[in-house]
Amino acid sequence: MYPDLSYLFHDLFGSAQDNWLSIFKTFGLFLLLAFVVAAMLLKWELQRREKLGQFTPERVIVVPGSDVTIWDYLFNGLFGFVLGYKIPYAIASLEAWKQDPSAVLLSTEGWWMSGLLVGAAFVAYYVYLARKPVTGEPYEKDVYPSDRVGPITLMAAVGGLLGAKFFAIIEYTDRFMADPLGVLLSGDGLAIYGGLLGGALFVFMYLRKHGIKPVPVMDAVAPALIVAYGVGRTGCQLSGDGDWGKTASAQPDWWFLPDWVWSFRFPHNVLGRGEAIPGCDVEYCTQLVEAVHPTSIYEMLMAFTIGALLWALRKRLTNIPGLLFCLYLFFNGVERFFIEFARINDRYSVLGIELSQAQIIAICFMLAGLVGGLFFRRRSLVAKN
Repeated sequence: MYPDLSYLFHDLFGSAQDNWLSIFKTFGLFLLLAFVVAAMLLKWELQRREKLGQFTPERVIVVPGSDVTIWDYLFNGLFGFVLGYKIPYAIASLEAWKQDPSAVLLSTEGWWMSGLLVGAAFVAYYVYLARKPVTGEPYEKDVYPSDRVGPITLMAAVGGLLGAKFFAIIEYTDRFMADPLGVLLSGDGLAIYGGLLGGALFVFMYLRKHGIKPVPVMDAVAPALIVAYGVGRTGCQLSGDGDWGKTASAQPDWWFLPDWVWSFRFPHNVLGRGEAIPGCDVEYCTQLVEAVHPTSIYEMLMAFTIGALLWALRKRLTNIPGLLFCLYLFFNGVERFFIEFARINDRYSVLGIELSQAQIIAICFMLAGLVGGLFFRRRSLVAKN
């Protein structure tokens, strides 16, 4: 396992473990990569659909010299202060940063003097920009949805983080009541379905504000969402973040894949779970007592397979707006529903059946995919007639 980059570089290049590269946690990097991949795929698909005429651009007036506003001063001054307040402190606390970056970066500890200096430097830079001579007349510009992929991705990230935290709090209310601030500021407890719903809500509000039709955007983002999910699950597997399954049963004779795909002990896992690894003298020196099913690998493979299928179907289903997204909902629900049988989660009794929170939401996703698919297909047929 690679809890941080120092362990990966150790295997690749033989460098020391637990060096300064430890501040770069593997799961966090793959989470960032997931957003980058999703943004790229979404932009490509939006551009294709724009050429087909599914979107009309928003006409905006650009006034030269109006780029710098009072909000730029406030936001960037605050941003500069936070950078100056936290980064020097984090560097000075490198050992604590390597062990738990979120505890250092999300704490209230920092250096006031460097924060004030960097914040003042940011404000001074924007004062300089505002005073530069500006020439040119106001002009109109067409802005397409593909030009707004950056803000859309940001809305998805912010909404996803808030939604994930909200659902995690609901599922683990006892932990939240015991330590509300600690749970809110921690980097764990990110429920995937809460992230999807929260991100969708924030993106929908952004699209509505700019008059962008949501249904074609839903279709455009469907392959990107599931591929990004696969990238995130890759980070789960490489870091050993706890998204593993139940204790693995005996490997069947028909199994043709490597043994570690059936059962794995997650050595050097980032959570420090299990027993000590004999002879290990680095920071992360534990492995699970019993081998478990590496469900993050299964989800990664299923996510990439679903993503490839949706990407292959996207052109064929262009004439039925909404159907591709409904397929995403259905396949996403099927994947998560069945993978939960191999995972360890709290169960709830629903009509006499023991289901996890994720399975309950997965059923809702499958039903929404089926009902939505029938609705959009019917609406498309009515429109053609």
